[in-house]
Amino acid sequence: MKLRWDGDLAALRPGIQALSQELRFTEAEDGLPVRIELSGGELEVALERGSACIRYGRKHQFFRGLGLLLQYGSKGHPFRIREQQQFDTIGPMFDLSRNGVLTVDSLKKMLNKMALMGLNTVMLYMEDTYEIDGEPYFGYMRGRYSKEELKEIDDYADQFGIEAFPSIQTLAHLEEFLKWEPVSHYRDTKGALLVGESLTDQLVDRMIEAASTPFRSRKIHIGMDEAEELGRGKYLDRNGYKNRFEIMTGHLEQVLESARRRGLKPMMWSDMFLKLASGNGSEYYDEDTNIPEDMARSIPKDVDMVYWDYVHTEQEDYEKLIAKHRPLGCNLVFAGAVWIFNTFGVNYGLSLKASDTALQICKREGIREVYATMWGDDGMEGNPFAALLGLQLYAEHAYLEDQPEPGYLAERVKFCTGIDADAFLRLKYLDETPGSEPDNRKQSNPSKFLLYQDVLLGLFDKQIEGLEMSRHYAKLEQDILSRRDKDAELDYVFEVPQKLCGVLKRKSEVGIELKRAYDARDTEALRRAATDELPAITAAVRELREAHRSQWLRMFKPFGWEVLDIRYGGLVSRLDTAAVRLLDYVEGRIDRIEELEQQRLVYSSVNRFNHKGTGWCSYYYRMASPNVFFHVMNPF
Repeated sequence: MKLRWDGDLAALRPGIQALSQELRFTEAEDGLPVRIELSGGELEVALERGSACIRYGRKHQFFRGLGLLLQYGSKGHPFRIREQQQFDTIGPMFDLSRNGVLTVDSLKKMLNKMALMGLNTVMLYMEDTYEIDGEPYFGYMRGRYSKEELKEIDDYADQFGIEAFPSIQTLAHLEEFLKWEPVSHYRDTKGALLVGESLTDQLVDRMIEAASTPFRSRKIHIGMDEAEELGRGKYLDRNGYKNRFEIMTGHLEQVLESARRRGLKPMMWSDMFLKLASGNGSEYYDEDTNIPEDMARSIPKDVDMVYWDYVHTEQEDYEKLIAKHRPLGCNLVFAGAVWIFNTFGVNYGLSLKASDTALQICKREGIREVYATMWGDDGMEGNPFAALLGLQLYAEHAYLEDQPEPGYLAERVKFCTGIDADAFLRLKYLDETPGSEPDNRKQSNPSKFLLYQDVLLGLFDKQIEGLEMSRHYAKLEQDILSRRDKDAELDYVFEVPQKLCGVLKRKSEVGIELKRAYDARDTEALRRAATDELPAITAAVRELREAHRSQWLRMFKPFGWEVLDIRYGGLVSRLDTAAVRLLDYVEGRIDRIEELEQQRLVYSSVNRFNHKGTGWCSYYYRMASPNVFFHVMNPF
């Protein structure tokens, strides 16, 4: 499509050039005339009588408008679209701390998609993946960003009117830094800082300086969530017992003072205050929790509170929990989720339903700042580009008073990403399997635990007993394949899910079959498993690993891939050992296979027998073995 601009493009030109190749438009004297004007705040895009216009209030709105013009204008029919932005600030939070550190080029590609959607902010979650002068162990061998890289990301985002800013941790979630012996003087517990110490205060000050300096934005997220360990380690030894609320507010004041000196606007996760106010000191979503007046008075009001909620699907749940936050007296921000964490797929059933409900309530409750988190728990097997349908939902909610219709959402995501909505939705069936709740509301993740579980130990076999998992994954493999488009830029996103299905159609039920054959003393079946089935699984795992490695190195820095290499290597080694053990048995070198003698037990009480899905496991090492991987009492 050829376009001819009419208006002031000085601030827009870099962003236009960045998108021109991806959107396949050119500028030409004989192109469609496009008048560019500023508005009072709304976005208007129109094509009438052979000319077009884009009227926008804020820079990022222009790029959404450009996308709408190209999407609808390419059909040649007159149209007019008027939109009023429902949230002042909306965008994703990328987890860059769980091994998958997106390259600068990958983030640029993501920012291109975000620009077309009309999103206007991006939060970069970095526990220890940024540089701090004088702290060589901070992010050591973890793919940390240099100051120059962060500035490059910020510059690229700014050309679209997207505000990039850092999200760091200033209290807990610092296990990967605190594990090093040379920095033990900062450590209270395994993951929490030793607060109330001058060295810690100096470290936090340098954290804030290092994280904020590369960005134009004056926003900073200071974390401080899930700090249940606070004051229970070295702090307790030195100071005796102190109320955790007092410890936390004292440390918060130190952190805020550091932010204030730099003119920063901080925000923090709200969960610790609600947990400390709950009856047992640990429940975030407790309906009976109320913030006491003395607690509310003690909390500084110049920090925004981020209410995170990834699981609720009923409007009244959000209404109640938002009401519980109001007594804190701080500006309230909301963070939902697109569930890519602890899975190879995307839990779109839960993500879309929960997000759709939450965003409707946020509009009604006057919450003006919203984020879509994409966590990478336990090694980042998931893929943030696979979450783009979820981000599109956030974007469309941002410009519509009501919820977007599925057909409209599908049209928009196809244009902005090049991928059909239905192709994205196939990814939910990696975990929404036979035995799962509708929309996988309890976050079952069989795509992960069935891959990593040991075929001789069968830790999850009881979870899936009687379910047709092999048939499910065989069908899903074909469903994914049939929806792929080799010409689409993001088609590679579906290679790993497809290859994973190729493994799971063979492996998901093999442990059950081995146990059944062993109990029946069916040596021929055991021999076939050793010589045919297990080698076929091994070959499929090798294909999956190669596809996953290619995807990882295309998207992320290389640091962190070694963890998945080790997981795949362990899986292949255990398949080899299983084949040897089976042959030793059927050929008489051993008189029994002790692993197959063991009774299979249910892994978790939250499972299909209670009508709550097929099961959930958060950690690879618990999927692979019931035995000791590491001893957590002594980090050295």
